[in-house]
Amino acid sequence: MSAEAPLMRRAAVEALGTAALVTVVVGSGIQATELSHDVGVQLLANSLATVFGLGVLIAFLGPVSGAHFNPVVTLAACATGRRSGDGPTLRDVAAYIPAQIAGAISGAVLADAMFAKPLVHFSTHDRFAGHLWLAEVVATAGLVWLIFGLARAGRAHLAPVAVASYIGAAYWFTSSTSFANPAVTIGRAFTDTFAGIAPASVAPFLAAQLAGAVIGLALVAACFGRPARRSGDEVVLPHGEQQPADPTRPAEESALAS
Repeated sequence: MSAEAPLMRRAAVEALGTAALVTVVVGSGIQATELSHDVGVQLLANSLATVFGLGVLIAFLGPVSGAHFNPVVTLAACATGRRSGDGPTLRDVAAYIPAQIAGAISGAVLADAMFAKPLVHFSTHDRFAGHLWLAEVVATAGLVWLIFGLARAGRAHLAPVAVASYIGAAYWFTSSTSFANPAVTIGRAFTDTFAGIAPASVAPFLAAQLAGAVIGLALVAACFGRPARRSGDEVVLPHGEQQPADPTRPAEESALAS
């Protein structure tokens, strides 16, 4: 197994990756509203930018930190990793989650700055409704089910395409447009633009996302059974410095560790 990066570097990568993700989400939302008055076109532009941006970020930064960019993914990885011994520790969680939240807020501020918007202007976009909370449960459950199902099935290397594609689809099949991420939800409260969420709407979204994560892990257990220790099956992607593949190892295992 490859060497793991120091915790401070991994936490910094989580902060930067989450910041970049929120910059993509918020910035593309602003650009879309400035270029078109059609809400459907705006959502299409916003979702496509998010798909491409997220896929690139997972592929690019996954080998360092695992590319969680999401507190529910970090918490779920910690919970499932206790059995197999290959998940983040509580110390990792304590470093990752604040880094993700700080990164998300910074990303929203950066996006506003690039479009000459007020740097900190809390959103007035009310998203306080039961059907939206249900959508967040569904979106987050599906995301956790996908990420940990890929790892359990030995297909973690497909995460950049699979996770980005799922988020792009969930923009359209959920009424909430699939936040599915507590850090991103908090960050988006700091921008009064297309992608924003009013601060009063944040807490129910966070509760729904945590509930969705629990359901997602239950779906993983139902579909794949108990986790087994396998080299390279890390979430979202294997992380650590790259080493040459061992030609004596099976082809599939070598691919997972690359």
